[in-house]
Amino acid sequence: MSIPFWCVLIAALLIYVAKIPVAKAMKAEGRGYDNHHPRAQQARLTGFGARAHAAHLNSIEIFPLFAAGVLMAHSADVFGWWVDVLAVLFVLSRVLYLLLYWADWHLQRSLVWGVGLLCCLLLMLSPAIRWALVSV
Repeated sequence: MSIPFWCVLIAALLIYVAKIPVAKAMKAEGRGYDNHHPRAQQARLTGFGARAHAAHLNSIEIFPLFAAGVLMAHSADVFGWWVDVLAVLFVLSRVLYLLLYWADWHLQRSLVWGVGLLCCLLLMLSPAIRWALVSV
């Protein structure tokens, strides 16, 4: 399996890693984890719990874009060091993003989010970039 495909797997797992602090915050809310109405309980979270939930949701939101970028690069035979770097950088940015969100470092978090988004967009554009370089 290629490095970008491993990164897709890791990014998928990060969605569930991001859920762990949410579950802990829900349990610490005082009434335990409400498995009957978890969404309602999550909506009541504040502070760290609310940030953890938002980080978890953002992990879900960005994953399809990353996976699509990797698949676009793969389907166009663009794999190489550039795609590997973008995929690894994306995963590192997501780990850092979670840590910064949990710590409430909002400006740094937003910058790191931008790095992850840029990785996704460059992965998606990699077939066009490759085509432009080959055509020259």
